[in-house]
Amino acid sequence: MKNKKFILNADDFGMSLEHNKAVLLGYSKGILKSASICANGNAFENAVNEILPECPELGIGVHLNIIEGKSLTRCHLITNDRGVFNNGYLQLIFKSQNKEFRQQVENEFRAQIEKVLKYTKPDHLDSHVHTHAIPEIFKIALKLSKEYQIPFIRTQHEHFYTIPQLSRHTNLKYPVNIIKIILLNYFTNQNKKLLNDNKIHTNDYILGVGYTGMMDSSAIEYGLEALPDENLIAEALIHPCKYSSNIKNNHANEFLITQNKELENKIFQLGFEITNYRQLSR
Repeated sequence: MKNKKFILNADDFGMSLEHNKAVLLGYSKGILKSASICANGNAFENAVNEILPECPELGIGVHLNIIEGKSLTRCHLITNDRGVFNNGYLQLIFKSQNKEFRQQVENEFRAQIEKVLKYTKPDHLDSHVHTHAIPEIFKIALKLSKEYQIPFIRTQHEHFYTIPQLSRHTNLKYPVNIIKIILLNYFTNQNKKLLNDNKIHTNDYILGVGYTGMMDSSAIEYGLEALPDENLIAEALIHPCKYSSNIKNNHANEFLITQNKELENKIFQLGFEITNYRQLSR
């Protein structure tokens, strides 16, 4: 019998009260077992003091963030004068060759990890907008994963698949997402070699890059169906929010994934166990 694991992970936990509510309800009334928390999020204190005590078996990752919001450290190469991150993804790729930049990233990542450690023991590292996938930045995440004994780091190899719905592919988001898949798969090929050498664990596949901004239950179902029938760990990343006028509709739709019993049954039919990195590291 195949050993197939599926992790549904809520990114951006701690970003807002709406994100936090979605994690609580996704855990208590749905199939959500994992979330990644932003140490610099506006609702971090609510997340750790109000939500985490209600979710004792929730797996927690550190959602390393050097692309949105305010920094926890002084890092002028990645922020403006007010301490707000101000670099896009391509800028981070180019700057990652700079030694001083890498040291500032390490200091910021370290501060974010240590802030989370004050409240809970994380089971994995990932990042906002996949910035830790950039190979020179990935080396920093790997170093800190070993130092703080965090057993998993997310990688971003997405097995190409399509949903039989024309509107998903005839919009401006889809071609951009395809470029993301190509770039992240290229980075992942390099990063997984480092993981193997350092005995740090990772997922085998990711779902959620090709249909970023369009994620729903069908994106997960078709993605899992396309994976090879072998021992593997597949992670689907979503950004669920309880709907409010301040939240994009697609994020509210992603919350519905956590409540979908038909999807849960389909996942089991495909031979997957729904789990989290915390359980896998025991």
